[in-house]
Amino acid sequence: MKPDKIKVALVDDHTLLRDALASMLQQIDDIQVIGSVSSGEEIINKVQALNPHVILMDIMMKGMSGIEATRWIKERNSAVKIILLSSEIKKDFVTAGIQAGIDGYLPKDVEKDVLVKAIHAVMAGEKYFNEAITSLVFEDFYKKEQTTQSTKKQLQLTDLSKREMEVLGLIAEGKSNKEVAETLFISTKTVDTHKMHILDKLGLKNTAELVRYAIKNNLIVL
Repeated sequence: MKPDKIKVALVDDHTLLRDALASMLQQIDDIQVIGSVSSGEEIINKVQALNPHVILMDIMMKGMSGIEATRWIKERNSAVKIILLSSEIKKDFVTAGIQAGIDGYLPKDVEKDVLVKAIHAVMAGEKYFNEAITSLVFEDFYKKEQTTQSTKKQLQLTDLSKREMEVLGLIAEGKSNKEVAETLFISTKTVDTHKMHILDKLGLKNTAELVRYAIKNNLIVL
């Protein structure tokens, strides 16, 4: 059930920023600022008494960081939504924040409408990151994915037996199963079996993909 007012707590070691945020948010009909503290230690000590729906928290503060405070709070009450606010967008902060369980991450110079939208989004159970931060996250994800896929393919190739490598090379050169069988002095049925094992080990579907794989991995030269 959606509350009449979204209770928001502010955490930042700059009093002026907290006051400005509080003043701005109090103008929104369904948002109520119920607490304003200056450190991670303070919010973890007061979070139970304040019982906020959403916490807007700075990352870099004296003492406990916003990420450490997030981890502590989330371990004890995962229902509390936490949006980190930062004066700079750093991949390390974003990654660590996601691992700690944050619900959103925004730069401090974000527009009022975006901040309010983020509060409503996390209250609806969504994650909220602005475009620049999303790009960072996905850039990192795709780099890791490409590295993983590359490593996986290399490992798969070393999984092939010597005979399978010979069969792979001949098929990739365009030889038919019969020609492969005659070259290696084996039956066409055995070639079929080797081919099936090769496709399975390399995660490929057909001969065309196998040829592309062989070219890409320099098993044959055009």
